[in-house]
Amino acid sequence: MAAFDEIARILARHRPKLLDVRGFNRAAVALILREGSRGMDILFIERAPVAGDPWSGDISFPGGKMENGESDPRQTAERETLEEIGIDLDGGCYLGRLSDLTGARLPMQVSCFVYGVEGNRPFIPSREVRDVFWVSLAELSAPQRQITARVSFDGETFERPAILLPPDGKPVLWGLTHRLVIEFLELLGVKQIS
Repeated sequence: MAAFDEIARILARHRPKLLDVRGFNRAAVALILREGSRGMDILFIERAPVAGDPWSGDISFPGGKMENGESDPRQTAERETLEEIGIDLDGGCYLGRLSDLTGARLPMQVSCFVYGVEGNRPFIPSREVRDVFWVSLAELSAPQRQITARVSFDGETFERPAILLPPDGKPVLWGLTHRLVIEFLELLGVKQIS
């Protein structure tokens, strides 16, 4: 719990950039932490392959689009996390938020909220989720895992900064989720190679 308290203090001092981009769809995600065997772990999901979905098969945080009637993106992150992986964050250990980001290829604005959870909670993945797994901050910041990768999005291929994730065989971490992870690691002062 002490590590969560320290992260909450760091995030309380952080002044995240909050956006309100007219004409962009709004979405929210949850960056979920636990204390693992190698220090702090971050939870990721691998999205299920779905025809026509530009994020099909990508690695991300649980989350999704704001629905009609939702005015608070944090509410969206909590609802989507419960729907996608069965973890109820309402009333959980909320630690703070990161800066809002916009998509490079689609008109999407994403807000990210940080939570801490205790122990090994069971996951109940929805059909939108192929896999749920944890990766330690040590693995995420390891220099040999920092690469430039060829990635595909919406039928086009690009070279982008990325992180090779354990376990083997997972897609690389890139895009908005990569940018959020990098911001989080930098806030914590974790050594990171750009």
